[in-house]
Amino acid sequence: MKFFVWVLLAAAALAQAPIRVDVSLVNVGFSVRDERGVLVTDLKQDDFEILEDGVPQHISFFAKSQDVPLNLGLVMDVSGSQQSFIKPHLKDLQSFLKTVLSKRDKAFLMTFANRLSLISDYTDSSKDLVDELKDFQHERNPRNRSTYPIVGPAEFRILGTAFYDAIFYGSTQMMQNIDRGRRALIIFSDGEDNSSAHHMLDAIEAAQANDVLLFTIRYTELSRDGRINARNKYGISVMERLARETGGLDFDGEGKGLVEGFKQIGEQLRASYELAYHTSNPPGDKTFHKIVIRSKQPNLTVRAKTGYYAK
Repeated sequence: MKFFVWVLLAAAALAQAPIRVDVSLVNVGFSVRDERGVLVTDLKQDDFEILEDGVPQHISFFAKSQDVPLNLGLVMDVSGSQQSFIKPHLKDLQSFLKTVLSKRDKAFLMTFANRLSLISDYTDSSKDLVDELKDFQHERNPRNRSTYPIVGPAEFRILGTAFYDAIFYGSTQMMQNIDRGRRALIIFSDGEDNSSAHHMLDAIEAAQANDVLLFTIRYTELSRDGRINARNKYGISVMERLARETGGLDFDGEGKGLVEGFKQIGEQLRASYELAYHTSNPPGDKTFHKIVIRSKQPNLTVRAKTGYYAK
């Protein structure tokens, strides 16, 4: 009996013991293209060097990933500035899904204005995603639209565009139970925000911390004489920076090369490299650490997140 009690106490002590993880291990996914823009997939660990804050790091793990399953978030701006792009959004979403999504992948669909709405949870059906968006777009009654589940907390927002909140919760809440495959958000917007609880750096940090690539498709509402204003320029720079800082790509939604752009997104997500290293910096120092991955072979471009915030 005493032995049995001792075993129970020991098991309870183990259950209450803190779980320790190696917080100094930094994981980075990245892709490589040649000077023609073609993906390069046959490189080895010795072909790369990695620096953190300018200091060379020892690569502890290296792997090539091909044909990995994709976990995608389709994040669509339905605020006032995007109303003239509703049809292009739908058309381009259909084109993207046809180009990229396969049966081994899954995607969710979220819309945002001053409310973040989950239009469709994860599914491998392109048809379901498109049909759900059509139903949402055809529903003009605000009360009926409010029946869709909220992503993130129920914030009180006065103005109409919670752009950064959508990226923050798309990268955290919607990616928290993903244990395998590549993660990415495809964002259809003009990059402008006026009602988020989070700011741009919060959104970037959330994506970097959760290894979520941000691919931005930009739709900019021009003035009547076809000019872009200062606010437009801000949105353009935001969309570009979100993609660059997380290792994704940015595209002009009204450009002629969007179909080719969708193809590039699919290629990058499916064929890439992963490495890990033990940082030489103190773990959890609550600062941003810049990461640079260099190819030792000439004329190659590496695309990866630019760093991470140590917590």
